[in-house]
Amino acid sequence: MRLQRLSVSVLLLAMSAFQVAGAQPQIQSPPKPGGVIISLDDAIQMALRHNHNLLAARTVIQQNQAEETTANLRPNPVLLGDSQFLPIFQPKNFSADYLDNTAQFDLGVSYLFERGQKRQHRLQAAKDVTAVSRSQVTDSERTLTFNVASQFINVQLAESTLELATQDLKSFQSTVDIAEARYKAGDTGEDDLLKIKLQMLQFQTDLSAAQLAKVQGLSDLRQLLGYESLGPDYDVAGSLDYQPVKGNLEDFQAAALQDRPDLQAARLALSAANSQLALQKAISKRDVTGQVSYTHLGYMNDVSLFGQIQLPIFDRNQGEIARAGFAITQAQQQQLFASGQVMTDVRDAFEGLRANNQIVSLYRSGYLDVAQQSRDITEYAYRRGAASLLDFLDAERSYRTTQLAYRQALASYLLALEQLRAAVGTRSLQ
Repeated sequence: MRLQRLSVSVLLLAMSAFQVAGAQPQIQSPPKPGGVIISLDDAIQMALRHNHNLLAARTVIQQNQAEETTANLRPNPVLLGDSQFLPIFQPKNFSADYLDNTAQFDLGVSYLFERGQKRQHRLQAAKDVTAVSRSQVTDSERTLTFNVASQFINVQLAESTLELATQDLKSFQSTVDIAEARYKAGDTGEDDLLKIKLQMLQFQTDLSAAQLAKVQGLSDLRQLLGYESLGPDYDVAGSLDYQPVKGNLEDFQAAALQDRPDLQAARLALSAANSQLALQKAISKRDVTGQVSYTHLGYMNDVSLFGQIQLPIFDRNQGEIARAGFAITQAQQQQLFASGQVMTDVRDAFEGLRANNQIVSLYRSGYLDVAQQSRDITEYAYRRGAASLLDFLDAERSYRTTQLAYRQALASYLLALEQLRAAVGTRSLQ
C-alpha cells in the first residue's frame, strides 16, 4: 500500500510538472562582487583603443602618410663651384695679382627639371598606398572585433557552465545527505551509498574544470583588450541570451560587397596598381638638368648656361612598365578572388547560423523541460523509495548532459552570429 501511494504521488507530480512545460529556463549569471564589469560593447571599444597589434598596424598609415610627404618633394638645387689654374706647385706665383688675372673661378647652380609630371604621379601613388593601408587596418579592426566577441562568448559560456556545475553540486550534495541518512536508518545498502559518493566526484570535477575555463577565458580576453588597460579582477556582464536574426542570404551578401574592408582594400589595390603604371610611364620621360654658372677669368666675368638630357636609346623603363602592367592583372585577379571570398564567407556563416538556430530551437521547444521534469520526478521517487539508484543517477546524468549541451549549442549559435557579422562587415544585421 505504501509503494502504491508513492507511485500515485509520483504520477501526480509528473502530471503537474508537464503542465508547466511552456516556460524556458533563463541562463542568468549571478552578480559579480567587486572589480570592473564590462559589457561586450565595452570590450570591443577597449580592444579598438588598446590592442597592441592594432595600434602597431595603425602606424602603417602614419608611415605611408610620411611617404606621401617624401613623394611630393621637389629636387633640391645643386650649388657648384671650382677654381682652376691655381699655382699649387709654384707657390712663389701665388699672389693677389695672379689670382685676379690668371686663375679662373666658377660658381653655379644646377637644378633637375622633372618631366612627365613625376612628382604628381609619385604623390598619387603614395596616396593610393595609404588608402589601401587604411582599409587593411579597418579589416584588422573587423577581425579583432570578431575575436573579442568570440572570446567574450566563451567567457560567458564558461561562466554559465560554472553556474550549472555549482547548482548541480549543491543539489547533489543534498541527495548525498539524504542517502547517508537513509543508510544510517537502514533503508538503503552501503553499495548504493558508495555509488552516490563516487558520483559526487564527477560533480566536483565538473566544477573545477568550469572554474579553470572561466579563469583562462578572462585571461585570454584581457590580452585582446590590451593587457595593461584592465586589472586582473574584472568580469564580463550579461549572460548567454538567444538573439534572433532576420534577413536573407542575398541581402547579407549585398551588404558585405559594400561594407567588407578587405574587399575595399582589394579594390583600392587595383587603383594603386594603375597609379604605379602611370608613375612608371612618367619615369620613362627623361629629365632635364639646367645649370647657370658665373666665371671669373682675368678681366672677363662671364655667365654660362648648360643643359643636359639623357637620350632614351636603350633604357626607356620598359621593364618596370611591363611589371606594373602585370601588377594590374594581379590586382584584378585578387579583387575577383576577394569578391568571391566575401560571398563564400557570408554564405558559410549564414548556413552555420541557420543550422545552429535549428539546434537551439529544438532545445527551446521542450527538451530542456523534459530533462528537468525527468530528473525532478526521478529524484522525488528515489527519495521516497519508489525509484532505484540507477534510475536516479541516469536521470541526473541526462539532465546535466542536456543542460550543458544546450549551453554549448547556444554559445555556438552566438559564435555563428558573430561570424555572420564579421562576414558581412558590420555589427548591425537589421
